[in-house]
Amino acid sequence: MTAKLDTAQLPGLLSQLPAWSLDPAAAAISRHLEFADFNEAFAFMTRVALEAARRDHHPDWSNQYNVVDVTLTSHDAGGLTMRDIELARFVERAAAGTSAGA
Repeated sequence: MTAKLDTAQLPGLLSQLPAWSLDPAAAAISRHLEFADFNEAFAFMTRVALEAARRDHHPDWSNQYNVVDVTLTSHDAGGLTMRDIELARFVERAAAGTSAGA
């Protein structure tokens, strides 16, 4: 298990992820992405799903047509860990080559 991040660490780490929102009550970060169409959204989700499986760290997310909402937290640690920050960074890289990252 990765250690839970201290609240003092969060501002610096989240400043590198400006599109992400912190939900202190849920001890989670979230990101709303809008793609050109369903196919682009699904391709993005597939790319993230494969990476999440490789890391054994899975997002809570939903998809409605061209919209994907991603929430990250480490349930086993009871809050945010570096696994969440690292997966959020991957999400940003995956979105960068799409209409959602433009």
